[in-house]
Amino acid sequence: MRRQFVCVVLVVLSCLASHAQGGAQNVLNANTAAENDLLPLPHITPALAKAIVERRPFKSVRDLDALLQPLSRQQRTELYGRLFVPINLNTATDAEILTIPGIGQRMLGEFKEYRPYKSMEQFRREIGKYVSRQEVARLERYVSLD
Repeated sequence: MRRQFVCVVLVVLSCLASHAQGGAQNVLNANTAAENDLLPLPHITPALAKAIVERRPFKSVRDLDALLQPLSRQQRTELYGRLFVPINLNTATDAEILTIPGIGQRMLGEFKEYRPYKSMEQFRREIGKYVSRQEVARLERYVSLD
């Protein structure tokens, strides 16, 4: 009986981890996501979804962040795991880079050290020195070279 319980717990944890990884892969661009796609996101109300669509285009993630100020910092951080305005690797400010979920001062320094980035392949190669391939792929969803 105890062995079956342990197996069930392991299966449930595996499913939760799989679901969490899948959610992290689906980062919507705040400038292009449909209003209906915004509604299921954490902390998004119908009024907030409408405001996001009406205030487009966001020139930077800081513009989106300004609109989302009624949300707490923790709520915005949770939301940025699913909704974001990609930042330009070569021109982003420190504050913009730090809005990427999971980025701290150390990675901020690494992002800036390799500027100017000439390609996403260079980004993958340089940042891949510090984090796993999976993490590089996750970070890539938040950046651009526009």
